[in-house]
Amino acid sequence: MKKLLLAAAIGALCATAFAQGKDLKVAIDATYEPFTFKTADGKPTGFDVDIASALCEQIKRKCVFVEQAWDGMIPGLMAKKYDVIISSMSITEERLKQVDFTDKYYNTPSKIVLKKDIKFSGIDSIKGKKIGVLKASTQEKYALGELKTKGVEVVSYDAQDQVYLDIKAGRLDGTVADTQEVMGGFLSKPGGDSYQFVGDDLYIPKYFGIGAGIALHKGQPALKAELNAAIKAIRGNGKYKAINDKYFKFDVYGK
Repeated sequence: MKKLLLAAAIGALCATAFAQGKDLKVAIDATYEPFTFKTADGKPTGFDVDIASALCEQIKRKCVFVEQAWDGMIPGLMAKKYDVIISSMSITEERLKQVDFTDKYYNTPSKIVLKKDIKFSGIDSIKGKKIGVLKASTQEKYALGELKTKGVEVVSYDAQDQVYLDIKAGRLDGTVADTQEVMGGFLSKPGGDSYQFVGDDLYIPKYFGIGAGIALHKGQPALKAELNAAIKAIRGNGKYKAINDKYFKFDVYGK
């Protein structure tokens, strides 16, 4: 009887360990509509969240979402607070020095947004203007490298929605942001019609990388291969398109 009870206990422990192993802890920054944001009742939602859920279903694991401020994303991953980051993180050479990435799962450009009454004829024309950007983002890197050097004041924020609050309050003249995020999070909202895109779409690889991928710890080739296969699978079975069409009117996977 003791042996049977011991075997049952070991079996239960193994089953529990197996169930825990099925969880995939996914870091998100829920201030980045329509990619990652919260519903009225506080639940995470958006393109990134739906893609993560579809990928977890594909690899037969359970997504457990962990909210993390953007500038702490990579430090949190390196500290093993979560397994992956699925939160519109661009694949850049700088980030690849610290973490690994899957293939991209979307690629949209960034762009400068200014108040409509500001005349724009190039970066030199906005010298002295104040631009808000997300701290530790590719847009911040671009703004510091291309705008600040031309006399534009660059102010960094912990969250993109804080940028929009200060724009509405008149403390900023504009922002540099992902085109789809700024459409969903600001331009399509009340007060956003007083602002517009200016200049070219920004795809510059040294700043913006080669698209958004899933960040994971270095030295995990099996998980990376599994996730890459899952991205390809949902692209092929229609799940990606269904999620894409829920939020966008074009294929955000890009080139």
